[in-house]
This record gives sequence, C-alpha cells and structure tokens, in this order.
Amino acid sequence: MSTGHPELVAAIASEIADSGPIPFVRFMELALYHPQFGYYMRSPESPQERIGWRGDFYTSSDVHPILGQALAKQAEQMYRLLGQPHSFTIVEMGPGKGLLAKHILTTCAHRYRSFFQHLRYVLVDRSPAMRELQRKNLATWLDRAGLLTWVDDLANVDPHSLTGLFFSNELVDSFPVHRVQVTANGIEELWVDCRDGRFVECLMPLSSDTLAHRLRPVSADWPEGYRTEINLRASEWMKQVAQHLNRGFVLTIDYGHTAQDLYRSDRKHGTFLCYFRQSINEEPFLRVGEQDMTAHVDFSSLAAAGESHTLQTTGFTNQMSFLMGLGIEQMIAELEQDSPQFKAAIHLLKPNGMGTTFKVLIQHKGIQQPDLDGLQYKPFFGSALTTQSAA
Repeated sequence: MSTGHPELVAAIASEIADSGPIPFVRFMELALYHPQFGYYMRSPESPQERIGWRGDFYTSSDVHPILGQALAKQAEQMYRLLGQPHSFTIVEMGPGKGLLAKHILTTCAHRYRSFFQHLRYVLVDRSPAMRELQRKNLATWLDRAGLLTWVDDLANVDPHSLTGLFFSNELVDSFPVHRVQVTANGIEELWVDCRDGRFVECLMPLSSDTLAHRLRPVSADWPEGYRTEINLRASEWMKQVAQHLNRGFVLTIDYGHTAQDLYRSDRKHGTFLCYFRQSINEEPFLRVGEQDMTAHVDFSSLAAAGESHTLQTTGFTNQMSFLMGLGIEQMIAELEQDSPQFKAAIHLLKPNGMGTTFKVLIQHKGIQQPDLDGLQYKPFFGSALTTQSAA
C-alpha cells in the first residue's frame, strides 16, 4: 500500500476503486484538503510540526516580523489613497499560523494609530487546526471588539461589500494543480490510479475543455516529454476576490513567474515539489497527507483573471524591490549587525533566494492608477505580465 496517513490513503483508494483513475488535481486536493485527513486540515501533533523552522517548510513570516511591518506601512498608505474610509478591512487569505496578522496588527497599533482605529481584520481559512493556532498567536487582540473575524470561505462574505486590502502570502502555490505532459499523442494529463495497493500515475486525455483552452497559447513550443502544471483554481480564486472587493487593493505574494518564463520550452520538468521536514522531493505518492505539495504560480494568469473581473493591474515586482520601496533598509538599520534578527531580515532580500524568487502582484479597483511605495522599484518590463492565456 502507498505510504502516508492510513485513513487518507484508504479514502483516496476507495474513490479510485469506485470511479476509476482520478486527475492528479483531485489527488492533490484530497491529499492537502480532505476534510478529515488532509495535510492542512488535520491537527498536527505539535504546533510547529507543519510550518516553521522545525516544520516541513517555513514562510516569510517565520523568518522575521519585518515583512509584516512593511505590509502594515503599505496598507496604511492604501488607506490614505482611498480617502481614509470609516472602515478599512484587511482580508488575509490563507493566514498560516497567524504570524503575519500578528506583526501587521502590532505595527499598526504602535505606529499608525489613526489607521488602526478604522481597521478590521478578516482571516480566511477552512482548516480548523490552523484557525485554532491563529487564535493562539492573536490572543492579544481577541478582546478588541470588531477587530478580528474568521471565515472558512470567501463565500461567507457579502459580494462587493469590502473596502480595503485583500492579500495572501504563499497561498496560491498550495492550490491543487493539473499536471500535463507532451506525448506522441499531443498533450495528455496525469491521472492517478491504484494498482496492487499503490498509487501510480498514468497519462490520459485532458479532463476538461477549460484546461485545453488554457494550454493553447502557452504550449506551442513544448517538446515531447515536456511536463508542467496548470493552476485553474487560481483564476477562479481571483475572480472570487474581485467579486467581494468594493474598492481597494489585492496584494499577492508567492514564488512564481510570468507565463513567458514559467512555460518556456527549456523548463521541461515543471515546478511541482513536495516538502517534508525541510527537505524537497518530487514523490507525491510518498507520505500522502503527511507532506506539503506545491507548484510555482503563473502571475500572468492571475493578472489576466483580475482584469477580466474589474481588477486593474497596479504593478508587479519581486519581494526584494517591494520591501526596499517600503524602507526595509531603514528598518534593518535599527537592528544590531550580526545579530540573529539582522541575518533573518537579510534573508528576505537575498537576490538568489527569497528576495527575487518571491514576486508581488498588486491590483486595484475603484481608484485611479495609484502610486504605491512598494512599487517604486520594478525590475520587470511593463509588458512582463502580458499573456494570451484566458482568465
């Protein structure tokens, strides 16, 4: 039998036995988000087991509070650009352990007190285990009436009701993806079967016309054997975000590329990876439900999806340039050189690491083209996000 969480392995095997092979996107959905046994939905034995320096992976908020401080500064400027509305809502989607929320709220309370008086913070997370951990990390703010709200899905928020900022940090890379490969028969999709008690991949026709439509503009130069991922869920998510924002901004931080870069012909093995205890592998059928799975984000499709649903592209940059525009150099200067805090903050700026691998896409709605501090430095050409792929 394939290794992993026993009840989850059995549930996936049972679905395959009932209906036949399933697209890899369905397998990934079950592995990560099965309501009872999925990787993100289950309570870990230790709060640090999953995310953090001792977990399977770490995020920018685990590195240093300086990212939250910079985001607070950017949010406060957005508040002013919107005319200082009576209520400014920050909606954080996929808030992890709640550390970014903690750092943002702490910074606003101490440095931007007028803004803080008008601030509301909504955390969107469908995992009961993660919501419990977020409440522990945000315990300081639980008694402040009306400040914090949890929802398990944006569907629980009234459409066109919010003025403020929707943002996510390392959320989109965890959406289940379709995996495809060029064969002698054209482009086929990876499906998952269960044979002799083990999960195995098999190539079959594409599972949807939507997937075929998304592939057409990016696949012309792919050689036989080329394998990659298509994240259809990301475009649907962006559409949902646009529908719930009345006026304001959408800020997406993640590791990824423009479509031109992500789907170039020499990137023939795709970007799909699994993370387990700070190690990387490409074996999704090992430790099913006990390791994270990710794929790099196609920012061109995110921008196109937004533009198709009332969001205008404000700008696109990398994390290093975004943080520099918000004055991270001054923030770092306040730290003692060679201290662990100083080294951790520098880690967010590394040119060959988090500084350039992580990208920042900002979109706006209901406001003329804004001039944001976080977009002062743009290392990409203005047409970098241009793509023919449909949203």
